[in-house]
Amino acid sequence: MRLYINVDHVATVRQARGTTEPDPVEAAALCERAGADGITVHLREDRRHIQDEDVRRLATSVRTVLNLELATADEILALAVSLRPHQATLVPERRMEITTEGGLPLGTDPDGDRRLRDAVARLKDAGIRVSLFVDPDADIIERSADLGAHAVELHTGRYCLAFPDARRELDRLATAARHAASLGLAVHAGHGLNLANVPPVARLPEVEELNIGHSIIGRAVMVGMERAVAEMRVVVDAARVDQASAGP
Repeated sequence: MRLYINVDHVATVRQARGTTEPDPVEAAALCERAGADGITVHLREDRRHIQDEDVRRLATSVRTVLNLELATADEILALAVSLRPHQATLVPERRMEITTEGGLPLGTDPDGDRRLRDAVARLKDAGIRVSLFVDPDADIIERSADLGAHAVELHTGRYCLAFPDARRELDRLATAARHAASLGLAVHAGHGLNLANVPPVARLPEVEELNIGHSIIGRAVMVGMERAVAEMRVVVDAARVDQASAGP
């Protein structure tokens, strides 16, 4: 199970004062030291936290792998193509949202789907692994495969909001994960995961990557970045061992 840490909100604190600290690049190094398998950042069109220069620095400093989240804005796609991170995850953006509120609305806007198809092709041509951030819905997953993505990241927001009474939402995630895997897509998951609610998701056998940010950064304020990442690493690994022990 790969654990990628999103360090966006380190930049959020920095941008609140418009200074140079805290530095998301330094935070990324601490995450890697504590056992992260990769670093995730979202370069938003409004540049509310991560900046272009952060991505450039991370592209050369990250020792594991860099997962760049982005929408289909031309200038951000161009930056991704020039830097060639290991993975690009295409996500929806709405200017007034506090955080990403759902998966890509595939099949609702022909122009949007065309832009996504073009973006996927452009990123793949640059040798970048492409994931799409989607809701756990069979039709949307099939559209993701049709667009040529290597992977889908299942939006776990509804599951996290329902937790601990989240059996129905967990079943939706499990069904979606199986369906995606049957179509040859790698399966990732993320959004709202924390130490309490992550084990059931980590036990889903098809899920091979988790992207977790806000809860770890919040915990890091209290106990430090390395300890916060290490705590999550222990919980995720233990859940995976439980899943393996349970068998098929």
